[in-house]
Amino acid sequence: MKPKVAFICVHNSCRSQMAEALANLFAADVFDSYSAGTETKPQINQDAVRIIKEMYGVDMNEKHKSKLLGDIPQVDIVIKMGCNVVCPFLPAKVTEDWGLDDPTGKDDEAFKEIAIKIEEKVKNLKERIKNKEIVL
Repeated sequence: MKPKVAFICVHNSCRSQMAEALANLFAADVFDSYSAGTETKPQINQDAVRIIKEMYGVDMNEKHKSKLLGDIPQVDIVIKMGCNVVCPFLPAKVTEDWGLDDPTGKDDEAFKEIAIKIEEKVKNLKERIKNKEIVL
């Protein structure tokens, strides 16, 4: 059984959604991915949607919506995106804070930089889980 990983932030509309999409693209063979927050937005950040589609060919509007913490199953690993305020709490065996800046309201380059950082971190997480460096 694959571990469940939740990417969380306050609004679940940008970075956590990007992380869920990229984890589904690059790590679905190793772990199941979810994203959630303590508040929701009517739609996910359309700049994030556009950048992820341009860079990776993934249309987040097809399968993604802003979700609350209670909308996802119990998880093994929680990844906090970097809230710059009080991050949401979700119980898990392992918790990490990736400390990523929110690109909302910034230019495309800021979104691309965050997408690349998320891709690198997702791939690193995948390897650490595969190599049993993360104890669950």
